Amino acid sequence: MSSATTYDQLVGILAKLHDAPAERFTPEVTFADLDVDSLTMVEVSIRIERDLGVTVHDSELRPTLTLGSTAELIDARQTA
Repeated sequence: MSSATTYDQLVGILAKLHDAPAERFTPEVTFADLDVDSLTMVEVSIRIERDLGVTVHDSELRPTLTLGSTAELIDARQTA
């Protein structure tokens, strides 16, 4: 298991997919704040499953969902 937190791993996924400055990534920022479109949401969902081993459907990744809440969702699925 990696020592990086789920949140850090999520930010890593988003940073690779979405060329945004690191300072834009905070637990309170939403996908809408980052201008993540529906196609990118699908890619985020795929990478969460591939990189973190957790299924989160792109339909669950709403534009108003914060990165912190997304990390909590992933954590809850990992322990389930």
